[in-house]
Amino acid sequence: MQKNLVIVESPAKAKTIEKFLGKDFKVLSSYGHIRDLKKKDFSIDIEHNYTPIYEIPSDKKKLVDTLKDEAKKSETVWLASDEDREGEAIAWHLSEVLKLKPEHTKRIVFHEITQSAILNAIENPRAIDINRVDAQQARRVLDRIVGFELSPVLWKKVKPALSAGRVQSVAVRLIVEREKEIKNFISEASYRIIATFLIPSENGNPIELKAELNKRLKTKEEALNFLEACQQANFTIEDISVRPAKKSPAPPFTTSTLQQEAARKLGYSVAQTMMIAQRLYESGFITYMRTDSVNLSSLAINTSKEEIISSLGEKYLKIRHYQTKSKGAQEAHEAIRPTYMSQKEIDAPSQERRLYELIWKRTIASQMSDAELEKTTAVINISSRNEKFVATGEVLKFDGFLKVYLESQDDENEGENNEKMLPPLSLKQELKYNDIEATERFTQRPPRYTEASLVHKLEELGIGRPSTYAPTISTIQQREYVEKGDREGTERKYNTLLLKNGNIKDCIKTEITGAEKAKLIPTDIGIVVNDFLVQYFPDIMDYNFTANVEQTFDHIAEGKLPWSNAIDQFYKLFHPVVKDALEMKMEHKVGERILGTDPKSGKPVSVKIGRFGPLIQIGTPDDEEKPQFASLLKGQSMSTITLEEALKLFDLPRTLGDYENKLVSVGIGRFGPYIRHDGKYVSLPKTLEPLSVTLDEAIELIKAKREQESQRLIKSFPEDSELEVLNGRYGPYIAYKKKNYKIPKGTEPKELSFDACMQIIKESDEKIPLEKKRTGRKKASK
Repeated sequence: MQKNLVIVESPAKAKTIEKFLGKDFKVLSSYGHIRDLKKKDFSIDIEHNYTPIYEIPSDKKKLVDTLKDEAKKSETVWLASDEDREGEAIAWHLSEVLKLKPEHTKRIVFHEITQSAILNAIENPRAIDINRVDAQQARRVLDRIVGFELSPVLWKKVKPALSAGRVQSVAVRLIVEREKEIKNFISEASYRIIATFLIPSENGNPIELKAELNKRLKTKEEALNFLEACQQANFTIEDISVRPAKKSPAPPFTTSTLQQEAARKLGYSVAQTMMIAQRLYESGFITYMRTDSVNLSSLAINTSKEEIISSLGEKYLKIRHYQTKSKGAQEAHEAIRPTYMSQKEIDAPSQERRLYELIWKRTIASQMSDAELEKTTAVINISSRNEKFVATGEVLKFDGFLKVYLESQDDENEGENNEKMLPPLSLKQELKYNDIEATERFTQRPPRYTEASLVHKLEELGIGRPSTYAPTISTIQQREYVEKGDREGTERKYNTLLLKNGNIKDCIKTEITGAEKAKLIPTDIGIVVNDFLVQYFPDIMDYNFTANVEQTFDHIAEGKLPWSNAIDQFYKLFHPVVKDALEMKMEHKVGERILGTDPKSGKPVSVKIGRFGPLIQIGTPDDEEKPQFASLLKGQSMSTITLEEALKLFDLPRTLGDYENKLVSVGIGRFGPYIRHDGKYVSLPKTLEPLSVTLDEAIELIKAKREQESQRLIKSFPEDSELEVLNGRYGPYIAYKKKNYKIPKGTEPKELSFDACMQIIKESDEKIPLEKKRTGRKKASK
């Protein structure tokens, strides 16, 4: 009988832990949860205290059999899944499914995969924390109830195959409401006044001093009056103030702040950051990456101290203890940090190296001295006006933590406040202006959310927890309620008035405004579903309700509330509302908008959500003739499309002319706009519009497609029309009866005969079942 079996949830973690334990320990992975609620069934017994009905998925059955066999052979089974609620639930499911005896089972946890942490955990085992398990079950059950009960309402009232989720729907609401703010935003103009004064330096060369007027002027007339008053005015230094200032470092990373900063500095998506961080954790490079704590262990602080003193000196050190302030922060893990602070770099792939470097710098900076600055403000009097010009500058006296790291920001200001060092100035000093410019500036609309700023907002509202941010943001994109995309800016004219050499010059200039990259934009379906849910399920969509649910889970985790009681309170209020919504009769389909009347038929023209997305409809189902339908083009929106734009869509499919005595037409289908010729289809690129594409442009696309296809075919065979040797994305291959086959190395594709191809196919088909058997055995033995 083997002495010890350790079960973790990931094979990478198992591999790392195995290095630290001796021959008396065998380490296996459960590959995440070994059982879960059934995928397609409701799987909750409402009548019996909301009991979840779990099943072992078919792809986990062999693994479970292996774990059972190994557990029976072992004196002690150590359940070493993560310490968060999900990890606790994995340990509990293992205990239940493998029928582990409490006297032979020990639960161990650790925040980092290092030898000392693993051995310390083995010396201090504990029992499974059933309260944490219950909190995880409550979340799973509540989310299943919301999803399974709300989704059929959406199928019936909006569109088949839609789905709803408790946290996801609230995240979509944030994005939709921001989009409505942007749509309703009215930009206001004002004039920003900047004066450039020339100050003589010690060597006689003039130095520029830029100063801004202490208020913005609302109209062009006011700006013009101001500049006219400045033509003969005297300018003197009225006040100079010099004050010290400090900048302090940001706390070490939590899940949320790591996701935000990796997006700003490295351009990683939230899901990408979590995937890379998971690999770093499982390889033993960083501590656990799902945490809302900014706390650092005394070991981490001491090793950071040693690193700072040895590489930078004592003056750069300032020991700091941070307190977690995020709304509803749960289990007091440690912040995300390197396991060994002395390890500045790691030997790993590029993405992992870059994220590790970010974590190392943030951690070390958190224990460093403040940056010391000196801020100077000069107030300049204008003899002919009451307003003042103000010049500000700052000097970095001691870099402190800035030597290592500075946190990035999400704000999208115009970068107008970059402060530079001011030239030497004295009180009552008279100044001569070089020029004074009044520039028309506009108030900025609220920015659309990035993945990072959405995480920040969710955390601020107390919605979700560290483990939920990435899946939430991925889900709303997969469901096509939200898309991540760029928006091209629009050209805008603005006015400038320049006073120079006593004359005022009036100019109109242009700029590009509103350009955005990688922003979260709601789709038409996302907007329609959100508006419907907000109207008929206001409690579910309420930000405070969603945050309060998270607090309820926290109370369950602390043992203060039975989980089934919390679900019961929710279900008794929620279920009747769902029932009423299903029975509700509606005059129009949800999201439908009447655009006007078709001048040809006199029938109503409307925009609505169809089976395959947004569409325009002429007529109604009650008419004798069937209604006509047309899909919206990419870039068109249900909320903004006009009657004129809608009617143009019925010009499609549009005949362009003849090519090779065959008709060429352009249309739009399920997968976007296309050119049709001789029974074949060519996708229309984004650069061309279906309503304006010409015959010549279409012919070029047809020729390009033929050229591409001719290069694709290497060889065909008269013996069997289904057999072809083709050029693919990853090189040549054999295609036969809708299956693809690799060509052996060293074989020239052009030289292949019919018999040689059939032999490769035969050998490959015989080999696949054997490989499947082998991989089955490998998985079972893991």
